[in-house]
Amino acid sequence: MRPLTGPAAWAAGALAVAAALFHFHGAGFGFLEPREQRSIHLLLLLPLAFLIFPARTGRSPADRPSALDWLLALLAAAPPFYSYLYAFDINMRMENVDPLSALQLALGVTLTVLLLEALRRAVTPALAVLLALGVGYLFATEWMPGALHYRHMPFPEIVETMYLLNGMGTFGSITGISATMVATFVIFGAFVEGSGIGRLFHNLGMRAAGRYAGGAAKVEVISSSLFGTISGSSVANVFATGSFTIPAMIKLGYRRPFAAGVEAASSVGGQIMPPVMGAGAFVMAEITNIPYSQIAVAALLGAVCYFFMILVSVHFEARRLGLAGCREDELPPWAEIRRDLHLLIPVLVMVGLLFAGRSPYAAAFWATVSMLPVSWLRTHTRIGWRELLAILINAGRNMTVVALACAGAGVFVACLTVTGAVISFSSLVTALAGDSVLIAGVLLMLVTLVLGMGVPTTAAYIIGAAIGAPILVKLGVPTLAAHMFVFYFAILADATPPVSVASYAAASIAKTDPIRAGIAAFRLGLAGFLVGFSYLFTTALLMEGPVLSIIGHLILYLGGLTLVAAALSGYFRQPMTLGLRLTVAPLALVLLLLHEQPLWLRIAGVIAIGTALWARKLRATPGR
Repeated sequence: MRPLTGPAAWAAGALAVAAALFHFHGAGFGFLEPREQRSIHLLLLLPLAFLIFPARTGRSPADRPSALDWLLALLAAAPPFYSYLYAFDINMRMENVDPLSALQLALGVTLTVLLLEALRRAVTPALAVLLALGVGYLFATEWMPGALHYRHMPFPEIVETMYLLNGMGTFGSITGISATMVATFVIFGAFVEGSGIGRLFHNLGMRAAGRYAGGAAKVEVISSSLFGTISGSSVANVFATGSFTIPAMIKLGYRRPFAAGVEAASSVGGQIMPPVMGAGAFVMAEITNIPYSQIAVAALLGAVCYFFMILVSVHFEARRLGLAGCREDELPPWAEIRRDLHLLIPVLVMVGLLFAGRSPYAAAFWATVSMLPVSWLRTHTRIGWRELLAILINAGRNMTVVALACAGAGVFVACLTVTGAVISFSSLVTALAGDSVLIAGVLLMLVTLVLGMGVPTTAAYIIGAAIGAPILVKLGVPTLAAHMFVFYFAILADATPPVSVASYAAASIAKTDPIRAGIAAFRLGLAGFLVGFSYLFTTALLMEGPVLSIIGHLILYLGGLTLVAAALSGYFRQPMTLGLRLTVAPLALVLLLLHEQPLWLRIAGVIAIGTALWARKLRATPGR
């Protein structure tokens, strides 16, 4: 973002504050009619992208928009303003029947072009390229071969798909989700970020794990899981917690790529950690009509397994390197933690309302409202009018990225839907996989990872869910399990090389190669891949089914992930030889993934391998 000054800062700040207040008011007192809500949503946020994000980085002067930026911002306001002004007429028109006026054609073209440029600037060029390919496909459908072939689409029909349809396109249901539920939680996240709760989570992590071997890395895992469950953004999590923990890990003796990898993997996992997961989880609730509280409960055991493997991995790495923990005088005193405990009240308010059956909007609204009086319980956390203004500006800026990503994803999904490409892709995957859920899962995993490598998590999940979830459901996978599978890999793409935004962010702090950091993050986050595939074959880790089955699968995965972590780290109570590592890792993976075998047999196998490794340490001890 530009470090704006002068009139540009006032203009951008006013738009950001207006956007935050508009969405916050809707969460508490009711949203507008869908077309009107989505139109004002983009009316406030699309122009903001051209003011706060430069066309090119590193150009001077980067601290103020150019004349072209101002012009693009004004042009970007016109299409959503028209959509709001004539929302009733647009709702009443017969889609794909009533002709478009010359003005509607011009506004539709303007909106599509400016959305592409805004995505390139504010989100990622990869999503802009993906959307451009989708729009280009609409112009070339009649010349495409095989399953990609579709009838000729006249130019007005293409513009109508992008601009005037209510169920899809720029003002479709996906933009509707970002204009309501996601925006509400982005505002809550901005208040949490500005309240100082990150300091509380860091101090709690220090007290919980700082004194143990490699304590700095364990502190990072704990603080990132706590902060990530509130922020819902992997990159925001990296910078919020990594600025403290990465230097501490390096100082303690961890290698720079490993320290960055721990931060990236932990920050990515914040989006799967209840009670407040990433924005994609709220989108999932809307798409599947499954209550968010049920999704949060279902995600709990998977998140526990994910962070457990990271903790075990950093423990083995610390033991292998002979790293010590922090001294008692380096740990924050309990009095300092108690001074910040009141900051948890808004989080408890939100969780309590969610599980009491209140809507996510109401829960986030009242939790945000409680922030101000709670902050005034202690002098050092008080939110004054200056701090409040900064929080609202930050909320508006954060909403800009999410709004653009959702609008872009909505347009891309529309391109695939109107041409029947979704059905064609489904038929292709079904033909390749047959009746094999595993093969279908592997194919969809690869597609989602490729999408997520250059596309934000929310957009990657939306596209992946539109393409892949119906295929899995058709093969007999429960709806929640299918969407959780796609959601996991959309998130894990943030830490998967070669393009992993969380790893790049962590590497910038650690001053190391982002590819090496990404490889370390991939290894540490391997539990996410295993948990994701488990959803295809059993709902136990979704906390569904018999209690004994849920407990048994949790024991299996905690034990199996410990063995995998040991083999990858090369340490289990003592260094492991290469041959032993190459034996233990495949055996542990087979026991975790061999779902057709009895659960008790797989648990017995994990226990047997763990016992053998433990006994190996005893045999190596002199006098034994």
